[in-house]
Amino acid sequence: MALYLLYEAASGYSLFLAHGIDEIGQNTDAVRSSVSDLNRFGKVVQLTAFHPFESALDALNQCNSISEGVMTDELRNFLEINLPKVKDGKKPKFSLGLAEPKIGSHIFEATKIPCQSNDFVLELIRGVRLHFDRFIKDLKPGDLEKAQLGLGHSYSRAKVKFNVNRVDNMVIQAIFLLDTLDKDVNSFSMRVREWYSWHFPELVKIVNDNYLYAKVSKFIEDKSTLSEDKLPELTDIVGDEDKAKEIIEAAKASMGQDLSPIDLINVQQFAQRVMDLSEYRKRLYDYLVTKMNDIAPNLASLIGEVVGARLISHAGSLTNLAKCPSSTLQILGAEKALFRALKTRGNTPKYGLIFHSSFIGRASARNKGRMARYLANKCSIASRIDCFADSSTTVFGEKLREQVEERLDFYDKGVAPRKNIDVMKSAIENTQIKEMETEEVPTEASGKKSKKKKSKAAANGDGAVDEPAETTNGDAGEGKSEKKKKKDKRKLDQEDQPMEDANNGHVEEDGAAKQKKKKKSKHENGEDLQAASEVKKKKKKKSRSEDTD
Repeated sequence: MALYLLYEAASGYSLFLAHGIDEIGQNTDAVRSSVSDLNRFGKVVQLTAFHPFESALDALNQCNSISEGVMTDELRNFLEINLPKVKDGKKPKFSLGLAEPKIGSHIFEATKIPCQSNDFVLELIRGVRLHFDRFIKDLKPGDLEKAQLGLGHSYSRAKVKFNVNRVDNMVIQAIFLLDTLDKDVNSFSMRVREWYSWHFPELVKIVNDNYLYAKVSKFIEDKSTLSEDKLPELTDIVGDEDKAKEIIEAAKASMGQDLSPIDLINVQQFAQRVMDLSEYRKRLYDYLVTKMNDIAPNLASLIGEVVGARLISHAGSLTNLAKCPSSTLQILGAEKALFRALKTRGNTPKYGLIFHSSFIGRASARNKGRMARYLANKCSIASRIDCFADSSTTVFGEKLREQVEERLDFYDKGVAPRKNIDVMKSAIENTQIKEMETEEVPTEASGKKSKKKKSKAAANGDGAVDEPAETTNGDAGEGKSEKKKKKDKRKLDQEDQPMEDANNGHVEEDGAAKQKKKKKSKHENGEDLQAASEVKKKKKKKSRSEDTD
């Protein structure tokens, strides 16, 4: 059986025919020893066809398709032209060797070409890759390396290119920096307190906040210069007039030692640096909140921005967090305690990073484990919705938060919570309503115009119907029945109302004319009868008068 080899180079597709397979006996060691020698390998493997790529973009598209296990039209045409045809009902006398089993299965499904990928084929393809520039005669030295370098850069660039608004790497770096800033600001604030306490030790007990202490120490500078004149400015900084007066009184009777101007300058500079770090920490927190609302809005609305960002950073990415089961997410961050418990056969931890959520703290001691398990379940659902949903919305996160609140009430008060399927149905309905509202906003003007046209047409149609109705008021019963019929017709055919109303008007006019004719005929018949009766009466009177005579 003949063996063909498909090699996907950076410059194009190439097809090789391997001879002497039976002599080699498909011995991998023998092939491995003959690969390095071109004279021996050239006798076994020969080039049969080569199809170069048209451009760098075409090469990138072909490379992406092969990596995904998809056969392109160009590859299919190349194989069908250069390989023997596979006849229906007969076993093929050749096979195609490939490096990727995924694309082999796709080729077999589409073209019925038998494919194989094993150690023997991989060794042959390794030899083809090693001596590829020798098989292609028109290839100049250095062209293959340039093509490989350019294709490698473009392929890597395309793989790394994601949606800018959905990049969770920024959240991971921001939460790491936020934790580092918290530690640094706390340690620097303690250093400011110790340093300035040599000069004004009583200020530590009056002002407890670190940022406020650094601000006050920078404002006071030398305690001997603090007087009643600075009371308004100190009140603005502290926010309390009584506390500002207490600081001034403490400065007058302070037990601290005096500092030189150079030492005070260094203290003030360091206090200013602590203030800048604190303000930057606030800006970084606002940035983290906005990024979390863009990347994982449901997770942020469920468990909070900081805890959600810690979960994403610990998992590595939002996709990795979405792949985690809820049991893994529950103990995420407590790996050391878990493995220590497994090693010593002790109790495993109940929660990890989700312990920082307010829900766990609000639960009672006996229900903390249950609450952590339930919260991890909802966080897993929220992360998957954020990761794989097409549109970002906070509806699901808000509904999941309501479920967690209901579960807390169930543990505390025994109030039965809603079922998950009902909550999810309501969330889906809310999202659909929001989408409909966003779609209807640009089409409101056209809708108003169409409504105006319909109202005008209905008004004209009513006038056309009412006019013949007034002419047919001779018979009350027939008029009422005809009106009912007209109303039913209006309800059924609202779109074609003007045309039908006009037609109904003509029909009713014809009916009115017929009714008038009937009335006339009735009146005429009545007059004839009266005339005949009068003639009879006259004849009777004449006969009676003749009898008397």
